[in-house]
Amino acid sequence: MNEIFFNESVILLDLEGTLKEDVLTTMARNLVDRNLVKESFIQAVIEREGEFPTGLPTAGVSVAIPHTDVEHVHRKTISIGVLKHPVDFGVMGDDSETIPVKLVFMLAMDEAHSQLSLLQTLMQIFQNEDTLKYLVSERDKTKIKHLLEEKLDFIAIKGDE
Repeated sequence: MNEIFFNESVILLDLEGTLKEDVLTTMARNLVDRNLVKESFIQAVIEREGEFPTGLPTAGVSVAIPHTDVEHVHRKTISIGVLKHPVDFGVMGDDSETIPVKLVFMLAMDEAHSQLSLLQTLMQIFQNEDTLKYLVSERDKTKIKHLLEEKLDFIAIKGDE
């Protein structure tokens, strides 16, 4: 996993929203504003989440991994949203159920195979309850960034700050 844009600007703490669409819009808008994704990414990620839910009932802290098609992406990135209050997301593989999500990993990949590779790596993080609890309680974006760089084993390409 290399050449992925990841810095403190794509880590959103105390993210507020009452519906998953609010959370997805805020996170996607942040990526549009940084010219990492196209404007079309916002609607595409919301529609895909509605059709194929990404909520995962992981130990301790439930997560969601919204993503959409590569044609909406300018630059490979991952955004982290730590929600102020849990928001219901549909459960992956069972759209009749929802779970209260506290941590959102929004993926914007520019190649389908890199998305699959990142998802596989993320699954290892999701299986570690201590890591998930750390991510939702840590207030320092730099510490979150360093932990995820280490766990995901990627070289973060710094953006123009």
